[in-house]
Amino acid sequence: MTRSAVTLRKPVLDDWQAVHSWAGLEEACRYQAWGPNTEDQTRAFVQTAVDAWSHARQQRYVYVARFEGELVGMGELHIRSRRHRQGEIAYIVHPRAWGRGVGTAIGRELLSRGFGELGLHRIYATCDPRNLASARLLAGLGMTYEGRHRHTALIRDGWRDSEMFGILEAEWRPNPGDGR
Repeated sequence: MTRSAVTLRKPVLDDWQAVHSWAGLEEACRYQAWGPNTEDQTRAFVQTAVDAWSHARQQRYVYVARFEGELVGMGELHIRSRRHRQGEIAYIVHPRAWGRGVGTAIGRELLSRGFGELGLHRIYATCDPRNLASARLLAGLGMTYEGRHRHTALIRDGWRDSEMFGILEAEWRPNPGDGR
């Protein structure tokens, strides 16, 4: 999968060091309920992401993102309900690649796969209210702000609220030039 010079692929265990280059950074994990990771935690996470691809009834589609020859991020599409055709997307980008369209490319590809290949009806994403860049990214993907869920995660500096964004299959508009 390629979009705007960002390539997504399934992770392999050997990716753990590249993943750790951001998963071990306080700056990258500031708004997450996890991290910064130890090397062992990152290895275990990457192993779990690799293993997710071998489940008979796959729920998690995890990708690593390559940009300008380096792994600089990850994206995940998690099927939350097959019956109700609901999914959730998440992404993380190495700080050195912030502001370069990597997160947007990951998000667009995850939405495209969720609606186009998996036939989902609704996809949502959350972000910390303090993470204004992520909120802008989600709105830029065409996702609608749906409200704030209070105290959804206990992170290093206390309880975190989550801003909820969602998009329905009828609202999804792939890039006009991407051949869809």
